[in-house]
Order: sequence, then C-alpha cells, then structure tokens
Amino acid sequence: MSPILHCRLLLAAAFMLAAMPVLAQPLLVIAHRGASAERPEHTLEAYRLAIAQGADFIEPDLVPTRDGVLVARHENSLSGSTDVADRPEFAARKVRKRVDGVEVEDWFAEDFTLAELRTLRARETRPDVRPASAAFDGRFGIPTFAEVVALAASEGERLGRPIGVYPETKHPTFFLHEGRHLDGGPIAMDTSAMLVEVLVAAGFTDPARVFIQSFELDNLLRLRRELMPRAGVALPLVFLVGDVSGRSDATTTNFGQPYDVAWHARRGDDLAARYGAVAAAVPGFGAATHYGELMSPPALAALRADVDGLGPWIASLVQATPAAPDAADPRPRLGGAVAPWLAEARRLGFAVHAYTVRPEAPYLFVDAAGEPQPAEALIRQLAEAGVTGVFADAPGPAAAVRDALQAGKN
Repeated sequence: MSPILHCRLLLAAAFMLAAMPVLAQPLLVIAHRGASAERPEHTLEAYRLAIAQGADFIEPDLVPTRDGVLVARHENSLSGSTDVADRPEFAARKVRKRVDGVEVEDWFAEDFTLAELRTLRARETRPDVRPASAAFDGRFGIPTFAEVVALAASEGERLGRPIGVYPETKHPTFFLHEGRHLDGGPIAMDTSAMLVEVLVAAGFTDPARVFIQSFELDNLLRLRRELMPRAGVALPLVFLVGDVSGRSDATTTNFGQPYDVAWHARRGDDLAARYGAVAAAVPGFGAATHYGELMSPPALAALRADVDGLGPWIASLVQATPAAPDAADPRPRLGGAVAPWLAEARRLGFAVHAYTVRPEAPYLFVDAAGEPQPAEALIRQLAEAGVTGVFADAPGPAAAVRDALQAGKN
C-alpha cells in the first residue's frame, strides 16, 4: 500500500469515528477464531490476545476427536492449520472423504485421539497475507472446547468483565449421520449434545455469555426442542447464513445451502415433520433450498420461533454486485444497498451478527470507485444498517468502533 493511500485510509477512519451514529444497544465484538489476524487461529494464545484487545466473545469452531472430545478447529481437515503433513508417523492417516457433499483429501480430526492431536502444532492458515502471525507457527497446540471455556471464565474474572463464548458446531450432519472414520466405522457423534455437556459441566450457562451457531438448521432445532431442555439450560441460537444468491455449486462448496436440509431431502425423510413451519414457509422446501429462500419474510417468521439470531455473510448483506471475474481488483464492493431482509429480521427481534471483518488489503471491501475502505468503515456501515454484532479477525479495531458508538450513546 502506498504511503499516500495509507494516509487517506487513516483520515477516512478518523472521520468515520468522529461521525459515528448512536446505537440503541452496544455492538458486540466477536473474535473470529480468536485474534486470528495476529496469531494462528483457534489457539489459546489467539483467544487470549482477542480478550486483551477488547473482544466481548471468543469464537471456537468445534470438531470431535476419535475419542469424543470437542476441540477448536475451523475444519475437521487438519493440514491447513497444523503441521500434520510433516509428521511421518501420521502419513497413513491421510484419506479422501466426502464432507457435506464436497470431496476432501486430508487428515481428519475424527481419526485422531486427543492425545495424538496434542502432539500437533498450530500453523497460520494464510502465511502469505499474515507473515507476522506465521512467525508463531509451531509454538501452540490445539485446545479443547473445555479449555476455551475455562479461559473465558478465568479471564472474565481477572478483568472484571464478562467474556462470552460463541461456539459453532461444524458439520453436525456429517458427524452424527453420514461421516465415517478412517477404518470405515460410523462416527455417530452428536456434537451439539457434546457442546451442551461441556457448558453444563463448566457451569458456563449464562445466556448472556453464550451463543451457539450453526450453518445447519436441524441441529439448532434439536438444541432448542430437545437437547437444551433435557440439560436444563436455555441459550441463544444463531443460524449462520452463507451465500444467498442461489448460485453456489454444492459440489465444490457447501456455502450456499444448509446441508442438513439437502441430506434429509435426498434420504426421503419427512421434511414437514422435521422442520415444521420453516418447511411450510418455503415453496418447494427440499434438496435445492438455499439460504436466500430462508430469508423471505414468512421463512424468517417461522425461524424466529426457535432461533434467536442470524449470522449472515457480509457479502450477502451489503455487496450489491461482486467484481467481475476478470476485474483487475477482485475485492468485493461495499454497496449502498443493504439486503431488505435485514430490516425484517430486526423487526422480528433477531440479533444479527455479521461475518467476517478482516484488516488486510486482500480482504478489504472497496467502494463504488474501487477505493479500499478501512475495516472500520465496513463496521460502521453494518452498525448503521442495524447489525448488532460483528465477527472480526482483528478485534481491536472493531472494539474501538464499538466503544466510540457507546460513547456517543452516553
């Protein structure tokens, strides 16, 4: 980035902070995989740094080990975030699996015991963009969910402010119904139930300090109707929303539709019985249903009976038109238009926590003229539009915006 452009961005950010609107409630800052712009993601050190930078919540994505322990990894495939590929003792564990309809060849967490995973070292997943974080490669291990919860509790007590956890159940249909271990045996692990068990065992069940999120709907409904009542807890649930365009290729990405709906539809399961009012609210509800169809007013009203929040991809909220495939600058364009379903979601009482704000040049949104916009400008637009929380890889700048908004309120 040129010095002139850097100065322009700093001036724009300063002006933006001075002109902050007053919000009806504080903006929540959720540390996406911890302070993942500065430390290898999903490590205790990344979470600890995020808390120090002012995050309200730390976000662990959760996958199970072979012996049934939830650990914090963005995916069950391990090569992108650990040194497993350099470990000859695990060479034979590499295998091809179909995860949520997408073929993946890798080493998978569910084929390792916790003791074996403890021997792996975390790595930066974007070393070309985050060399400072990559300097910490090999220094940190893989934490369990229980350890992440314990960190939030102890740091909250030490700092005198509540620190929340915001776990995501990764691939719940795969782990419970569809997935297989390396030896061919079924995984058959209910990661949603396991998550609740960890929270109850830790006494970490204050609904002001926990959100449970998922890109799938079935496990959220089971949490609301069965798992949480059985455990005697009531925690807010967030339905994550991917690409709402309906154009995602389900064979190369699972980002365009809730995989559980497609899986149950292909099996011939009774979708009306399983999904109730949501199925009735979406014409043709089934294997091809995508996230955009679930953002219609009738579908949102049906979702609201069981779900407390929505977690939309930012580009599904504010990106009116993506850059052309052959554009010199392919970064997403920050549009003036906001998806109409946001206002309806807020009217219905949903919390709306958008993901993900990243500070590096390759991930910055640009304006209509192609000028890069500071991450703070994106947060400002989201807050003005009615978003109540943001996931951020660098929680510090997001916390500064939150504090400026709150200062304006007071």
